[in-house]
Amino acid sequence: MANGSRQAVWEFFGAELKRRREDAGITQVELGLRVFVSGGYIGQFEQAIRKPQLDVAQRIDEALQTDGIFERLCRKLIDDPRYADYFAGVVELERLASKICEFAPTLVPGLLQTAAYARAITLAANPFVTDEYVDEMVTARLERAGILKDATRPEYWVILHENVLRIPVGGPTAMADQLEHIVRLVHERTAMVTVLPYAAGAHASIAGMLQLMDFGDAPPVAYTETSFSGTLVDDPAVVKRAHRAYDLLRVAALSPEASLALIESAAEDHRRCASMT
Repeated sequence: MANGSRQAVWEFFGAELKRRREDAGITQVELGLRVFVSGGYIGQFEQAIRKPQLDVAQRIDEALQTDGIFERLCRKLIDDPRYADYFAGVVELERLASKICEFAPTLVPGLLQTAAYARAITLAANPFVTDEYVDEMVTARLERAGILKDATRPEYWVILHENVLRIPVGGPTAMADQLEHIVRLVHERTAMVTVLPYAAGAHASIAGMLQLMDFGDAPPVAYTETSFSGTLVDDPAVVKRAHRAYDLLRVAALSPEASLALIESAAEDHRRCASMT
């Protein structure tokens, strides 16, 4: 579904929600109380500013007795074939987050990736796919990163393990370009990036990447991912533990200034390797 078509359906979702709510004689605040979000969120759903998660759409159906129409619309809209089933909801949450914190143990996070880096990652995992498939995946990755260009962009904090700087994904030129892209984002104050060096030794890392998301008027969530699956967690106790793990990683990482110097040095190393080939 094209972006314009998706937005049109979200607008229909909002208009239909408003009509059904008003027909039921319920205010935005009252509906929000019934589905466990704020009345302001209901208003933003109706204006297609924010997109409700599937469980919220299901509760709206229950509250307004709408026979599943909002669940069906929501499923259609978040069912993007460019993303794995376990990741589609994360993409929507990223667009709503006021703050995103990530730990990347081996690869540059998607929100920071260049086209060449994303292409190399896609081909490494899918060596027999068509060029059209690769182009679609790369486009999707770059579209996700668009949230960092919005006026309402989230605070974005990233901890990269030193592995990420050293593995020449896509070759030395692509890797140098990728690290220089990160440096530019840091200088533009779009992202705060620090590095967990090899010298840190044992640390509070989990098996895979970790992403934490905070929201203006909704509980925080955590997302963890391994090679073939991901888990979105909203249990308060588990999310609290994930935040503690991230705090421990943060204190073990280099300072922002030392991290930037290391990223720049690694980029220069990759650039030298490229000039020798």
